[in-house]
Amino acid sequence: MKTTTESFGVTKDGAKATLFTFTNDNGMSVSVTDFGANVVKICVPDKNGNIADVALGFDDVKGYETNENYLGALVGRYANRIGGAKFTLNGTTYEVDKTNGNNCLHGGFKPYGAMMHEYELNEDEDSAGVTFSRLSPGMEQGFPGNLDYSVTYTLTNDNEFIIEYFAVSDKDTILNLTNHTYFNLAGEASGSVYDHLVWIDSDSYTPTDAELIPTGVVAPVEGTPLDFRTEKPIGRDIDADHIDLKNAGGFDQNYALKTTPGDATLVATLKDPASGRKMEVYTDLPGIQFYAGNFLDTKNGKGGHDYGRREGVCFESQFFPNSCNIPAFPWKPLKADEEFNSITVYKFISE
Repeated sequence: MKTTTESFGVTKDGAKATLFTFTNDNGMSVSVTDFGANVVKICVPDKNGNIADVALGFDDVKGYETNENYLGALVGRYANRIGGAKFTLNGTTYEVDKTNGNNCLHGGFKPYGAMMHEYELNEDEDSAGVTFSRLSPGMEQGFPGNLDYSVTYTLTNDNEFIIEYFAVSDKDTILNLTNHTYFNLAGEASGSVYDHLVWIDSDSYTPTDAELIPTGVVAPVEGTPLDFRTEKPIGRDIDADHIDLKNAGGFDQNYALKTTPGDATLVATLKDPASGRKMEVYTDLPGIQFYAGNFLDTKNGKGGHDYGRREGVCFESQFFPNSCNIPAFPWKPLKADEEFNSITVYKFISE
């Protein structure tokens, strides 16, 4: 294993960002930055040994300061949508930022992916990585409780990119942390993902209204174009005549998973048939948002490339969207002094 550090530029506030790159014995590497704990690069060999960067992103920190599509971002304090941008906890109603119409999306106007983090490097014989951490003060983004949180990124010699989340608050709060990396297994500047094959081990999903807020129902995928229990190309059904696809402009749905807290289970796969690159997704969280980049519109990405609609896909492990307002969903507040731990793994193979 090899670890390197280099300058990643200076923010508009004068903070010096650092890029950390971890390279394993197979030639795979992952690069992350202390600005926002953003995932910057994931470089993976194909079936012929050719290495390509499969994560959409930017060449320096300036791109991540105006990262409207959340490329590679750590998302918190509460990922995905909060309906009406408010929630009630212990009898008190809290109002948070309306970042998406009348709703809150991905935490607030200044998300975790736009904040500097402290770091500590970790390395042993078969893995290397870094832990990013910070204190989110009470009422930051409108959420109660001083929240100490961290995210640990680890690359192993088994080509696993492991993300571990930890958090503890001094007051009851709500929490939903995720990562928003966009993947394109043909390479980050190679165009649409229509030919990528997807499998999701889920029998049901959470339908939404026109503002993409879950209705509270958990519906079967059986007989719908949202069914990925048998592997199929993204492009086959993405524009099918279905209300949830029309609401979201394509695939952007939360799938209910068959997971157990603390036990990372294989829940999804993504494959690019041309290169032979395949990614397996493991998590212990109850839901995953499969987002096919329907609203992706990012200028001046890596190498000056503009990322357009459906040029990358996200697999965002999570609690169900708006769980804080829907008691029937599998979620509970984070109690004061209670530790939160979760793990998500992206494992890369070629075949």
